[in-house]
Amino acid sequence: MNKTNSMETKFFYRLIFAFMLFSSSAATAQTDTAGNEDDKMHFKIGAYYNSALNYYGRTDSLKSSGIFPVAELWFSKNFYVSAAPVFVNNSAVSFDYAGTVATAGYQFNEKDKWFGNFYFVKPFYESGSQLVQSALKAQGAMSLSWLNKIINITAGGDIKLSDKIDFGLTGGVDHIIRHQFADNSVLVIDPSVYVYAGTQQFTNTYYKKSNFLLFPGVEQSVSEEVKGFNILSYELSVPVVFAKGKFQLLLTPAYVIPQNLITVQGRPDLSERGKEMFYATIGAKLSF
Repeated sequence: MNKTNSMETKFFYRLIFAFMLFSSSAATAQTDTAGNEDDKMHFKIGAYYNSALNYYGRTDSLKSSGIFPVAELWFSKNFYVSAAPVFVNNSAVSFDYAGTVATAGYQFNEKDKWFGNFYFVKPFYESGSQLVQSALKAQGAMSLSWLNKIINITAGGDIKLSDKIDFGLTGGVDHIIRHQFADNSVLVIDPSVYVYAGTQQFTNTYYKKSNFLLFPGVEQSVSEEVKGFNILSYELSVPVVFAKGKFQLLLTPAYVIPQNLITVQGRPDLSERGKEMFYATIGAKLSF
């Protein structure tokens, strides 16, 4: 039996890298200690480098890395908009502009017991760039974390809009270690374990032989659309944030274990590429 990716899914995996980079930085919001605590409008800028662009452990054949500056405008301590241009590096191109990912969201922290994030993502891709053929048109997502001194528990979900609709679920645990120095700088370390699940859509192709009485059958190709909901990956990470006044340094080493890769027998060009791997995101952010 032969499984063949739909073109929408194949391109989606290549191009969602940009969004995953930005959302991985947003996931450290719980440890963002240099943020403005009042309810006034403020602005943040940052720049990040990711050593291995991946979507739940799925990678392109060029093993791309990425650089993405981020600009955030906070209308209050809850409402924000941001823009993240993405530049791709690999063996074929160097610092190639791929497009920009825009986000609008709402965060809340209720008495340091509940942390929530609701956001909407809209990608804008450059014509002729490596990421131009994405099927992703928009994405809505949310996450809710129960915070306590022993272990934080997070659950979330998302809807991805393209020519089809895909759904995803996220679950994870983490433990925040916070140390404040004499000069009021702060170091936060957040060991985390997450599991990601979602729908997978592909075309299932097989050959069927039809027989009529005593006459030899004719072999015909039969294709059917298949949609399943599976675990996509497990990921272990250790976000580290050092904050001094309005300046932050961020480092997130991570180890991802992809699951349920779609493979096409005899067609590696149509199969999903992915393996267990270590990668890291490093960056800096300044608040105004």
